[in-house]
Amino acid sequence: MDDAGALAIGRLQKELAATYLLPDQASGLAERVADKATLARVCASSGIPHPLTLLPESTAQAADAVRRLGLPVVAKWSRPWLVPAGTGLRSTILVRSEREALELYGRSEEAGSRLLLQAYLPGGPGRDWFVHGYVDRKGVVRSGGSGRKHRSWPRGAGLTAVGEWTPDPGLRAGVDRLVDTLGYRGIFDLDFRVDAATGEHCLLDFNPRPGAQFRLFADGADLDVVRAQHLDMTHRPLPAGAVLPGRAFVVENYSPLTAVRVLMAAGPAPAAPQRRELAWHARDDMAPALAMWVLWCRHVTRRLLGRFPGRFPGRLLGRLRRKVRPTAPPAPAAPVTTTRERAVADV
Repeated sequence: MDDAGALAIGRLQKELAATYLLPDQASGLAERVADKATLARVCASSGIPHPLTLLPESTAQAADAVRRLGLPVVAKWSRPWLVPAGTGLRSTILVRSEREALELYGRSEEAGSRLLLQAYLPGGPGRDWFVHGYVDRKGVVRSGGSGRKHRSWPRGAGLTAVGEWTPDPGLRAGVDRLVDTLGYRGIFDLDFRVDAATGEHCLLDFNPRPGAQFRLFADGADLDVVRAQHLDMTHRPLPAGAVLPGRAFVVENYSPLTAVRVLMAAGPAPAAPQRRELAWHARDDMAPALAMWVLWCRHVTRRLLGRFPGRFPGRLLGRLRRKVRPTAPPAPAAPVTTTRERAVADV
């Protein structure tokens, strides 16, 4: 489910073949397409549009690349799975100054791979796309489809928070041509962005594995790319299911308001899965969704308290005190005494 795992399987394919059923992938191919530096050459050889990408080999070349590409520029580590945790480095960064690009280049050894600088394609409504599929034992693309990313996290350059199954025959034909040229086998997840100047879908990332939103493309027979691979590798037929354009995918903790609207609009249980796929919520197993919401609420609370350190609780209590003003205690009632009680008191 991540690049490191996919590449490890590719390197250990011979050792694993005696125990596991694996796609017959060419040696080193998964690493070629996952490496963002070699992906540019793969696209050029396959005729797939790709943003202009430069690989500086010195600080002078890095500065020249920034001037050539123009700011802002996209900086990527060619092998993001090697970036150590805790360094503060991200796999993709939008660089807004030459100085920032040079600082990143200086951390190449720390990141574990080369820094590449890429022309920035502005985002916008309808410009971010993704394609999932499974290439079977005969080299035919099965299952999957093309989708449009409506919302991402982090915003503008992250994973899909809200997506929609949107067929695009031209885009799908280009993907089929790419995997056929490469001789690729197995599951893939590709990310595209439309170049506003040319209208072309430019390939940004080739992930040799299932993407996080692969369940969006569960068809009328509930066949997705993972089930397609399992059936194909065990030599069983793949059921023919109807394409479900307009089907939505929502990650609840990244787009909570959209998730709430989807849940409120959901119809009867059998029909709802045909229209939408939630990342966490499932009617037959609510534990993951409940755990996610507990953790999400805890995270939001910490963020709010961290934004107003030492002041937020006091302000909140002050507002509550102003809204609930205490009233004066009632005056004590005059004591009622009987004749006998007055006589006792006199004694």
